[in-house]
Amino acid sequence: MLSEKGARSPPCDRGQAVAIIFFILGVETLLPWNFFITASEYFNGRLNNNNNNSSSRNATMMDASKGYNYDCWMSLLSQLPLLLFTLLNSFIYQWVKEHLRMAFSMVAIFIFFLLTAALVQVDMQPDTFFSITMTTIWFINMFGAVLQSSLFGVVSQFPPRYSTLFMSGQGLAGIFAGIAMLCSIFSNPDRTSAALGYFITPCFATLVSLVCYMMLPRLEFARFYLSRNQSDKGEAAQELISSDQKVLSSEKKDLEANGKITSRGAEREQRASVFAVFKKIWVMALCVTWIFAVTLAVFPVITVRVQTVYVGSKWADVFTCVCCFIVFYIMDLLGRGAPSLKQWPSKESSLFPIVVFLRVIFIPMLMMCNIKDSKLPIFFRHDSAFVVIMALFSFTNGYLACLCMSYAPQLVRCKDCETAGSLMTFFLALGLALGAGFSFLLGGLV
Repeated sequence: MLSEKGARSPPCDRGQAVAIIFFILGVETLLPWNFFITASEYFNGRLNNNNNNSSSRNATMMDASKGYNYDCWMSLLSQLPLLLFTLLNSFIYQWVKEHLRMAFSMVAIFIFFLLTAALVQVDMQPDTFFSITMTTIWFINMFGAVLQSSLFGVVSQFPPRYSTLFMSGQGLAGIFAGIAMLCSIFSNPDRTSAALGYFITPCFATLVSLVCYMMLPRLEFARFYLSRNQSDKGEAAQELISSDQKVLSSEKKDLEANGKITSRGAEREQRASVFAVFKKIWVMALCVTWIFAVTLAVFPVITVRVQTVYVGSKWADVFTCVCCFIVFYIMDLLGRGAPSLKQWPSKESSLFPIVVFLRVIFIPMLMMCNIKDSKLPIFFRHDSAFVVIMALFSFTNGYLACLCMSYAPQLVRCKDCETAGSLMTFFLALGLALGAGFSFLLGGLV
């Protein structure tokens, strides 16, 4: 349908197909990070040549932190390529075709997951295994950065609801990995087979995501928003022609001689520079940086060291998986979905950056939980205290981050939404990298 001004009304998202696809693609963007971080026990066990069963899980985690320090290095080498290649993608997206960037990235992610699954059954020295694992983490997150930044740029062209769904999908990626880890722990008879099944799972999920992405431009609702920039350019050109014809009918020769024919549509046709867009969204950019810097400073480096008070019980075998990872992932997902019900503070409120800054209080609180041989006093010893702190910590992470990513595109013109989305992804990655680097210092304090 056309409105009185000749503008097309958006079609219906039939069967919520586009919403479902963005949710699935959101899951895909964080599969590399979540599957490697949740498999901490597997990697620490391989690096310490530990083939024992569940009774040695906690000891393995603590020994690894003093040896290869897998958790810190994994966080850092995941976030550095995410930062570097998100920055690169912010400037090259206008020259490299979007579908090529995303399709190639998903294929590369599939290949590296397949390599990781294959290495489960290959015996090698810990040093060699550590080097190969860190290299894989670097490259899989490099392609993940390009994919995530590109997808944020695409989803920012749609109504804000789709940004919320996309980020909710990212939250589900953690739950997906957490449940896979829990199944791995319960499958005690053969830990090698369990690990193999664990890493084959994201291979299948990546293939599903690739198929979903290929379906996206075939849907009418998606085509409407994806082609809106081109439509705006066409309308601007028509307006330019009409305005120029009126001017030429009165003083055509004089204006042509003096070069005074102006093109009001031409200005609309041009996208704002990256710096011009940043000036409009800098508050949201700094807020999302701070949110993820605080989160990565303690998760998972500090949180995996917290132990249950029920040492020696069956609960101790799954405590880290449930209370550290699954609680975080579930509450983070709920936080990402909450803005669809209530958005507070508003994007214009001066209270918003204050609320974001106050998340820093979670760092000392988590460091004073029940950590064995901690150098700090333990104020929150019981399991329930740790669960409550983790729940609030993860909910605020998802909620405030989702608000930032949803608010930013609303502060710029429609044709600059993709630039805003890419910039926000860069600052999100910057926060992750800063937090990962800071985790080395905090890890040494406890």
